Amino acid sequence: MNATFAGDTRQPARESNIAAIVSYFEQGIKPVGGPGELGIELEHILVHDDMSPVSYSEEHGVAWLLDQLKEEYPALTRDAQGDLLGVARPGEAVTIEPAAQLELSAGPFVDLDRARKVFEAFESRIGSLLAPVGERMLATGYHPTAAARSLELIPKRRYQFMDLYLGKKDAHGPCMMRGSASTQVSIDYTSTQDCLRKLRLAFALVPILSLICDNSPVFEGVPRTHELVRTEIWKHVDNDRCGLVPDVFEPSFDLRRYAEYILDTVAILVPCDKEQWCYSERTFGDIYANRTMSRAEVEHALSMFFTDVRLKTYIEIRPADALPIPYAIAYAALVRGLFYSPASLDALDALLSDVRAADYESAKVALMEGGYRAEVYGRPVAELCDAVMNIAERGLGEGDRAHLEPLARLVADRTTLATLAERDRKGGAR
Repeated sequence: MNATFAGDTRQPARESNIAAIVSYFEQGIKPVGGPGELGIELEHILVHDDMSPVSYSEEHGVAWLLDQLKEEYPALTRDAQGDLLGVARPGEAVTIEPAAQLELSAGPFVDLDRARKVFEAFESRIGSLLAPVGERMLATGYHPTAAARSLELIPKRRYQFMDLYLGKKDAHGPCMMRGSASTQVSIDYTSTQDCLRKLRLAFALVPILSLICDNSPVFEGVPRTHELVRTEIWKHVDNDRCGLVPDVFEPSFDLRRYAEYILDTVAILVPCDKEQWCYSERTFGDIYANRTMSRAEVEHALSMFFTDVRLKTYIEIRPADALPIPYAIAYAALVRGLFYSPASLDALDALLSDVRAADYESAKVALMEGGYRAEVYGRPVAELCDAVMNIAERGLGEGDRAHLEPLARLVADRTTLATLAERDRKGGAR
C-alpha cells in the first residue's frame, strides 16, 4: 500500500475523490423504520457424481448450464468474446466465480419464508438440469476433491488479472479465487453513524460468525488440519485488501478514512477503452490523480476489496462458508436479529465495544487452533456464541425466530457442519 496525504501535489484530485467515495457510501442511507431488508448471496460448487470438478467449458459445464437458464433468466451478461457469464431476472442474478462456482444473489428480502422458497426453487431447478448429465451442486466452503490450481478459470478478463496479481501476492490467492465458496448477507444503514456502528460490530463478530458457519472439512483435496479453513485462506491472499479495514475499531474512524484506504491500495485492474480491463499496479489514488472518479469507477474500486465486511451502499457481511439452504436462511435470520433491532445493537456494543485489531487477529488464530474450545476476546468462545444467539433471538419476531433453529442447534451442541462432515467421513454418527 502506498500512503499519500491530503494535499499531496501528486494527486490534485485526491480531495474530490475522497468526497466521491464518501458520497457514494452516503447514497446508501435508508429511512429510519424501514422493513429490515436482507440481500443473500449463496455460492455453490459443481461436481460430477464421482466428485470430480465441473468446469466452465466442458460439454455439460457451467457455460452449458447458464445457457439452459436463458429463458427463465432473460437478462444476460456476456464478455467481449460472447461467452455467457451470468443470467438474471428481477430480484435474482445467477453469476459465476473464478473457477465456475455458481452463485445466486437474491433479494432484498423482508420475508425469510420467501427467501427460502427462492433458494429452494433455484437449487431444485439446477438439480433437475444436472442430474441427467451426472452432475450435482454442493453448498460447501471449499472444493471437496480438487486442488485450486488445477481448476480452470472462466474466460473473464478481470479474473485473469486477479489470478496473476494475487498468485504473486501470497500463498492462497488462487485458493480463494478457485476453490472457495461462501454465504454473504447484506444489510442497510439509516445514517452515517449507524453505518459506522454496524460496520464496527460486524467486524467484531467475524471470528464468531466464522466458527458458527464453518463448513469446510477439506482443503486442497485432503482433510483439513485445523478449523476455519477459509479464515486461513483469507489471511494469505492480500492483506492490503482483505481481512480488516484499517482503524475500523478506532473511535475516530469515519467514512473519509475508509475512502483513503480505497485510494491508497493497488488497483490490480481498471476499465480501459482498448481491452475493457487493463492491469495496473498503481493505486486508485494515482490512477485518478487528476480527475474525479465517476460513480461506476467508485463501484469498481470498491469491488476490488475483499475485506471480511465490505461497505458499498449496504454492508456486506462475508465470513460465512457456503451453507445448505436451511443454514443459509438461519444465517440471514441471525444477521437480521443482530443488526435490525436497536436493543440488539446496544447489547452487541456492551459485549464487543472493547475489541481492537490485535484482539480480532488473535481471535482468528485461537479459533483455527481450538474451535469451540478457544478463548476469544477474553472469554470462552462458546459463551460468546451463546450470547450472540440470545441477542439475535430477542431481536427477531416469532416467525423469523424459527428460521434461526438450525444454527442455534449447532451452537448448543458446540459443533459445526465441518465437524459433522468429518465425523461422517470417519464413520461416526451425527
